[in-house]
Amino acid sequence: MTIVQAQAIPIKLPYDIGGPKPTFAGIPRQMEILFIRIETDTGLIGWGEAFGLSIWPATRQAFEHLVAPLIMGKDEKDISNLMANLQKQLHILGRTGAVTFALSGLDIALWDIQGKAKQQSLSELLGGAKHQSLPGYASLMRYGNTDLIKHNTERALEKGFTAIKLHEQSSEYVQAARQLMGPELPLMMDVNCPWSVAQTLEMLPQLQASNLLWLEEPIWPPEDFRGLKKIRDKKSIAIAAGENNISTCHFEEMLAYGSVDFAQPSVTKIGGITEMLKIMDLCQHFETPVMPHSPYFGPGLLATLHLAAILQPETMIEYSFADLGANPLGDCILMRQGRIDIPSGPGLGCDPDLDILHEFRVP
Repeated sequence: MTIVQAQAIPIKLPYDIGGPKPTFAGIPRQMEILFIRIETDTGLIGWGEAFGLSIWPATRQAFEHLVAPLIMGKDEKDISNLMANLQKQLHILGRTGAVTFALSGLDIALWDIQGKAKQQSLSELLGGAKHQSLPGYASLMRYGNTDLIKHNTERALEKGFTAIKLHEQSSEYVQAARQLMGPELPLMMDVNCPWSVAQTLEMLPQLQASNLLWLEEPIWPPEDFRGLKKIRDKKSIAIAAGENNISTCHFEEMLAYGSVDFAQPSVTKIGGITEMLKIMDLCQHFETPVMPHSPYFGPGLLATLHLAAILQPETMIEYSFADLGANPLGDCILMRQGRIDIPSGPGLGCDPDLDILHEFRVP
C-alpha cells in the first residue's frame, strides 16, 4: 500500500468548562483539534491528531507544505523507517514545535491504517491489551476562583471521577478541592512551569497539607532536569513532567537524572506512537511509571488509551474536563464509574464523525 492523499483538517468546537473560557492573546479559545487524514491506494483511511491548541495554523502549514509532499507514494507499512527519514529530512526546521506536531499526527494515522489493514486494534498490534478499561482522572481548567474550583470538583465527582487534577498555582485553591474530595482520593496539581527552583522549594511546605499524588511541571524552563532533581530529592511531593520534552533523547536524559516520579509523554507532541513506544521502554528501564499527557478529544486520546492499555501496572488517563458542543468521537470513548473503556475496533477503534468535522471545520 502507498500513500495517495494527506490532509490536515482543523476544527473548532464550542465547549463549556464550568467557568470563564481560557484565552490566547486576549481572545477566548474554542476547543481546537487538528485531524490528520491519510489515504492509501487501497482506499484505507487512517486518522491522526497533531497538537493544535492555539498553534494549529502553524502545524497545518507544516503538515501541508513540508510533510505531505515527502510522503506521497511512500509505503505506509514501514512506519519506523518512514518516520526516522522524515525526522532527518526536516530536523533543520526544528526538533520541536509545529513540524514535530505534524509528524506526530502522521504517525498516529499510519498506525491506524496498519491496524485496519490487519483487522486488529492498536493495542493488539502492540502485543495485546493488559486492561479492558483504565481509570480516568478529570483534568480541570484553571479557574483562579475558590467557588468555581469547588463547583467543578463537585461536578467531576458527581460524574464518577475518582481522581482530579487542578491547574491552579495557589495552595489555597488546592486545599479547597482537597476538603471536598476527602483525604484519600488522588489529587494532582499542574502549575505549567511558573516557578524557579528556589520558588518551588518555598512552595513545597504549603502544598504538603493537600496530600498531592504529584506536582506537575513546577519549574521554568521545563527542561531543567537538574533543577527538577533538586526538588524531587526533597522527597516532599512526587514530581511529574514530560509533556514539553522535545524528543526521546530528552526523556532519556530526564530519566537518567532521576528528575521525576512520573513521566508524561504526549503522543500528539513527541512524534506519535512510534516515539511513545521508545519512551515507554525507557520508562520501564528506569522503573518510572508512565502517566500520559492526553487532554485531547480526537485520535490523540484514542492512541493514548491503546498505549496505556499495554502497560503494567495500570496507569491513569488524563481526561479534559469540558463539555463539548459536539463530540467528534461520539460514543467511542465510554466512561463508566470513573473508568474509560479501551476501544476494540480495528486501528484506533473508531473514526471521527465526518458530519461534525464538516460542520465545525475551519477554512
